[in-house]
Amino acid sequence: MKATKAKPPTSKAKAAARKKSASTAATGKKPAGPAKTTRSKPSKSGLKRPAGGQAGKTGKTAEERWNLRLYVAGQTPRSLTAFANLKRLCEERLPGRYLIEVVDLVSHPQLAQSDQIIALPTLVRKLPEPIKRVVGDLSNIERVLVGIDLAAVEG
Repeated sequence: MKATKAKPPTSKAKAAARKKSASTAATGKKPAGPAKTTRSKPSKSGLKRPAGGQAGKTGKTAEERWNLRLYVAGQTPRSLTAFANLKRLCEERLPGRYLIEVVDLVSHPQLAQSDQIIALPTLVRKLPEPIKRVVGDLSNIERVLVGIDLAAVEG
């Protein structure tokens, strides 16, 4: 029998082998195989939920925290009325899910610029976004509900 020698690898095969060994040496890992695709499982009810646990097109959930800032000018009757109306509204509609921050612009006038306050009292809804504003003593509950999009959450 005749002994046959193995043919030397072609230049393409040599280049592929070098590339493979270079990538393994650089990363210390073997090259990844083909990418695997995953499917998300439907919820128990079979309905898909919006990303981030948000419900509906308003993007607000029932458990979301509300951050409300009330700008006032001292303890005037309108300021006290606005605070009382806001507190009552929050206790009825957002029990345990709200934070009211009262900013007295007599003591801290520089804070008016951050939320562009031009009239007092002014309620600013910081969270949930987008930011909303309502000017006045907040005695018209329907106007306040629409102004801060609270009616959309309940309805």
